[in-house]
Amino acid sequence: MDTRAARLTGPSMNPTTSAPTTLQAGYRTLYESGALEQRVDSARRHLRCCDLCARYCRVDRLAGIGGAVCRTGERAIVHSHGPHHGEEDVLRGWNGSGTIFFSWCNLRCDYCQNWEISRGGAGREVGARRLAAMMLDLQEQGCHNINFVSPSHVVAQIIEATWLAAAQGLRLPLVYNTGGYDSLEALALLDGIIDIYMPDMKYGDSQTAHRYSHVRDYWEINRAAAREMHRQVGDLRVDENGLAYRGLLVRHLVLPAGLAGTARVLEFVAREISDATYVNLMGQYRPCYRAGEYEELARPITTEEYRQAQAIVRELGLSRCSV
Repeated sequence: MDTRAARLTGPSMNPTTSAPTTLQAGYRTLYESGALEQRVDSARRHLRCCDLCARYCRVDRLAGIGGAVCRTGERAIVHSHGPHHGEEDVLRGWNGSGTIFFSWCNLRCDYCQNWEISRGGAGREVGARRLAAMMLDLQEQGCHNINFVSPSHVVAQIIEATWLAAAQGLRLPLVYNTGGYDSLEALALLDGIIDIYMPDMKYGDSQTAHRYSHVRDYWEINRAAAREMHRQVGDLRVDENGLAYRGLLVRHLVLPAGLAGTARVLEFVAREISDATYVNLMGQYRPCYRAGEYEELARPITTEEYRQAQAIVRELGLSRCSV
């Protein structure tokens, strides 16, 4: 997921944000106590009547039934995995963020830049052991973290793979890179496992979300998820090398004609999450997939539209916003 810019501004690189030398990823603590294995069993039970994303389609995925939108049953479908150098600086560092791109998605955005993966389902089924092997391979390649891209519909599979990988020495921070339509049930299972939450906050109202992403209650679900993510991990923290090791990172893509509700989204972040939230204000929108079917989405954003979004950032005092 390329970003327009990803350099921190303000106080976020202050040495006081450095990680303690004894820091370890949260799932390591759970693994060593035996709690991570218990979490695997709990997550698997949720697949029987799936509530592991905010669509709540309640299908029995262990019986081989795919979700109503994610079309994923018991096994995850992976498009690709490897070091990614297009993420935010705090994630990519110098060796890259270790991304695992999951196929399908619980959103149906008509302007998706990766629609072949999210809507076309390009990829192959993998079991938990293979997924764990991918995580360990990324660690062996020197990646700074494991970055799960579009993970909302495969939470149970991720938890099981993390348990298996931890047993084999996985130690990198885990990044949950989500479209932001996440159930509180799933986030409760991930508490203590995910180190860095990176949700999109796509829209400032649910009507727009329904029109362009074909999902109901996005604004309500998205805000509740962001609050819970921040409760679990707090503001983003970086070590002495400028690498993130824990916390919340919010992405917001500016859409043409103010369709994303940028002011409302950023005001929520600043007032109800934290004005120290790391926000990546993305300006790279271009018409993709079915965007040409909507006159209002059939063009890139203008320089002035992005400048207006930047002005909102400054007015709200969001000092850790990459613009």
